[in-house]
Amino acid sequence: MSATTLLAQVRKLCILDADTNDFEAAEKYAETAKYCEMTSNQALVYGQAVRPDRLDLVRSAIRYVQEEDKGSPETFELDVLDVLTVKLGKEIYPLITGNLHAQTTPSVAYDTEKTIEHAKKLVSIYEAHGIPKNRVCIKIPTTGEGVLACKYLATIGIQTLATAVFSVPQAVAASQAGCIFVAPYFNELRVHFEPSLWKDYELPGVEHPLSPVIRSIILTLKALDSKTKVMPASIVTSKEVIGLVSLNPDHITLSASVLEQLAALPAVDDSLFECKNSAGSAFEKYHDSDFLANGGAALRVAIETDEETARKMKDALLLFGECEDKARAYVRSLVD
Repeated sequence: MSATTLLAQVRKLCILDADTNDFEAAEKYAETAKYCEMTSNQALVYGQAVRPDRLDLVRSAIRYVQEEDKGSPETFELDVLDVLTVKLGKEIYPLITGNLHAQTTPSVAYDTEKTIEHAKKLVSIYEAHGIPKNRVCIKIPTTGEGVLACKYLATIGIQTLATAVFSVPQAVAASQAGCIFVAPYFNELRVHFEPSLWKDYELPGVEHPLSPVIRSIILTLKALDSKTKVMPASIVTSKEVIGLVSLNPDHITLSASVLEQLAALPAVDDSLFECKNSAGSAFEKYHDSDFLANGGAALRVAIETDEETARKMKDALLLFGECEDKARAYVRSLVD
């Protein structure tokens, strides 16, 4: 039977993940099929935390931390947000077949040991809430220090996703670190905060500046025989979804608003999903590169010398940090 909506059509062509912490929104579009993964970040958690109908859930996270008494006054608000992240994920857990994702704090993006510490803490909170370790994936910003954390975490059985990826070297580094997923951002994060920055393209799969990057990531990892799966993120419109699916990624993670767009539109001609992007593999350029050597020095240089990647990474960490700070302030206001 042919798909009747664009959402159903996309589900047949690519593994679909939910980029939302909103249970009601996720459930609405999981009536006919479950999602695979559920992705999250500081912006999504903050958006849920300040909703009036989420007050009881936030207060339950506060009580949990107070009763456990495992934290310290300096980390109390972050401890509460970690528990809230897990509680939000647990709501959506019945709607997925894969992993719940949680993102490490951007404040430690350039500190390998502290990133490892936070990742282990998140996994332990999931386990305390009945979510097994093998159904958890920790999202870590793809800095030199971040991928070293991913490499270590893989050795102790903690799955990771390399996030805030804007370049092929970042993706190759994530593969070398043993990440389960790499999430290249189609749009830079700020377009979700300042919509006027978003630019429309008639053929996003060809014309969007990140399309050749993502296509090259997909082909390069395939040429490297990598087990790391490509999951494009930061998507704004249904037209962008069509363009991205045409690049043949392994997964695609979609916000509630994009899921709504797809569900409201009819299926399109299958030819629109044919890849028209001419970008090739960067295997020859990077197959001998070791981005993890010398403390991730090569990746650090690759990011620093790529002006756009450096700018977008810096801005993404800033925005995630601002959301986390606002969420911490909100938690503090409920306790004071």
